[in-house]
Amino acid sequence: MPLRHSLLAVLVMIIWGTNFLAIDVGVDDVPPVLFVAIRFVVVLIPAIFLVPRPAAAMKDVLVVGLFLSLGQFALMYTAIWLDMPPGLASLVLQAQVVLTVLFASVALRERPTPPQLVGVLLGAVGLVIVGLGRSAATPGLAFLLTLAAAASWATGNVIVRRLGSATQAAGTRQSPLAGLSMTVWSALVVPVPMFALALVLDGPAAVGYSLTHPTWAAVLSTLYTAWLASLVGYGIWNTLLDRYRASAVVPFTMLVPVVGMTVAWLVQGEVPNAAEAGGGLLLLLGVAITSGLLRWPGASRYGSST
Repeated sequence: MPLRHSLLAVLVMIIWGTNFLAIDVGVDDVPPVLFVAIRFVVVLIPAIFLVPRPAAAMKDVLVVGLFLSLGQFALMYTAIWLDMPPGLASLVLQAQVVLTVLFASVALRERPTPPQLVGVLLGAVGLVIVGLGRSAATPGLAFLLTLAAAASWATGNVIVRRLGSATQAAGTRQSPLAGLSMTVWSALVVPVPMFALALVLDGPAAVGYSLTHPTWAAVLSTLYTAWLASLVGYGIWNTLLDRYRASAVVPFTMLVPVVGMTVAWLVQGEVPNAAEAGGGLLLLLGVAITSGLLRWPGASRYGSST
């Protein structure tokens, strides 16, 4: 991959890693469920009028959105609102790689290779260490919600993989914008349920006040998460995936928690304790092995899990 495209991949990782801090800033001023609804309204308009529908039945597209967008981000925003440190959140969310392999083995009957099983085991041990040794400032519920967000993302990955396999079997050639199309159109499932849930959880008065009295922090956070993280990030990412092998592109995602934890340290002074750092390194090692970034002599070939 040419240097300019490698730098574009790094740029996307910087955008995605910083996204956790942007969420943390936004949920200080807007209730988390309402904030998710607002984010995806901004994702949808005007993109839905410019991006073609993905090559899948609309009901399947909405199911993807139910897990990749609604479930993942509702849980993640709530976790950060409950004081999950954004840097640690960027790390724990990488469990989606390990969980994708596990879920695919059950739902799609994809047998994990021996290296993948090792990666899953290491990732699971790393998560346990992070969970048990987390700082007292990190609520257990916030940690569990972040892990649930990773599970929702992994479920969405498996559904997308199933749809992709069906499309290939039908002989349909995907557009280079297929991933971006799925990102935009699957977002249709988010705003109405999230607005309704916000009315129930936060009350009409709080929702009305947040909508009519937006702070600059909330506005900038929304624009960052919707335009940069979702549209620009996925636009560049899917273009790279269309041009190059997944094995050349996907490993860049390992930079997301590195960026996330670095930015959280520089801006908020978030420093992981020994258990979080050690467990996190073990988790990332498991992710690297599971995704195929790390191999050893004689290991059979296996692909990315994302």
